[in-house]
Amino acid sequence: MEFHVKLLSPQAPLPTYATDGAAAMDLTACIPQAVTVSPGQLVTIPTGIAIALPGPEFMALIFARSGLGTKHGICLSNGVGVIDSDYRGEVKVGLTNLSQTPYTIQPGDRVAQMAIVPVAHARAVSVEKLEETRRGGGGFGSTGK
Repeated sequence: MEFHVKLLSPQAPLPTYATDGAAAMDLTACIPQAVTVSPGQLVTIPTGIAIALPGPEFMALIFARSGLGTKHGICLSNGVGVIDSDYRGEVKVGLTNLSQTPYTIQPGDRVAQMAIVPVAHARAVSVEKLEETRRGGGGFGSTGK
């Protein structure tokens, strides 16, 4: 499968897979100078790219890079980013610093990863009753540790 990428800056690279087995492509910071993210701060980092997915049967999901999250507390501010197939603006990454230490993002640093995934469009149907299951209405932690 292919999708189209418009480079919005001469410094912006195409998203790439770090290894043959990688499920998501790395996105890099397309910033003119370093950005320091203070503890608890929210920042928006541009990637310098816009994308066109093959159609409404696909979306892009933006995830944190595990190394940034586990080693430095740098995570996505919205958990997971969703890019709809009809969005044509710049892909930007919202980050937050969950650690107690400032973290500096340099131009060209890999700041997130993007996976292109299929979408199932479902139609919601109102019903009076749902079929029973073994779990039923058990909520958080109801199935054990």
